[in-house]
Amino acid sequence: MENVKILGLPASAQDEKSARAFLENMRWPNGTTCAHCKSTEVYRLTPKATSKSPAREGLFKCRACKKQFSVTVGTIFEGSHIPLHKWLMAVHFLCSSKKGMSALQLSRMLGVTYKSSWFMCHRVRLAMKKMPLIQKLEGIVEVDETYIGGRSNMMHGKTGRENKSPVMVLVQRNGDARSKPVESLAAKNLKREIRANVSIASTIMTDEHKSYVGLDREFVGGHKVVNHSKMEYVRGNVYTNTAESFFALLKRGVHGTFHHISRKHLGRYCDEFSFRWNTRKVTDTERSEEMLKQIEGKRLLYKQPVNKSQ
Repeated sequence: MENVKILGLPASAQDEKSARAFLENMRWPNGTTCAHCKSTEVYRLTPKATSKSPAREGLFKCRACKKQFSVTVGTIFEGSHIPLHKWLMAVHFLCSSKKGMSALQLSRMLGVTYKSSWFMCHRVRLAMKKMPLIQKLEGIVEVDETYIGGRSNMMHGKTGRENKSPVMVLVQRNGDARSKPVESLAAKNLKREIRANVSIASTIMTDEHKSYVGLDREFVGGHKVVNHSKMEYVRGNVYTNTAESFFALLKRGVHGTFHHISRKHLGRYCDEFSFRWNTRKVTDTERSEEMLKQIEGKRLLYKQPVNKSQ
């Protein structure tokens, strides 16, 4: 681990002090602002060896609201006792692993418990989700659907979908992808997501699934279909191969890395793979830095992902 270069930091500088300085520069490139009231009237509290209650490293105080804060306040890192340099390593590993990284593998690499690494992964996935999604997909948009989870069981006429969850993806040709679990593959569910995420000036491309019927009346560019049941996969520029490539990566992550994904957490895994897809044209370091730009305003408490009632 000592020879790994993380986020542009040399291996010799991957300690808590340099990690904190790096994160402060990422979060506040134009100067420190208060994590509570956004005021720029802040100053750093300097630890004093002679003080009975010295300020800890990285602590600031706001002159406007009089509150103290550090670079982790108001981010996915808030309240964590795991050293920041290990957090940065976790971010780098999850952003650079094309098919994802299991919490068990991460726990071995960071030297933390499985429980800690599992929670770290979910916090990083939360930061990977871009909010809000203001700009809609446009141009040629491929739409596809699949089932993720459980094992197929074709015995006794069963389809094997009882333990699987339906997932849909919308991919702008040569652009971004958005994926999420849906309640079912009914027309009302699929069309609702398409309307919410795709500009009406776009051209929609799908397979022959009956839930897509009627989209040609809603989008200026029309609705083009490839009939997979008749072994038709490409007709000129009409195909859904890009969307299927996204699902290929997601499924390889499920089967080869995670082995099982619960329905409750499936959305976060979709966010993770969508983020890596959308930043596929940059380096691992640039992808990690892009994720760190999205950590603010996102807080996940341990009781939230483990709550079985949700």
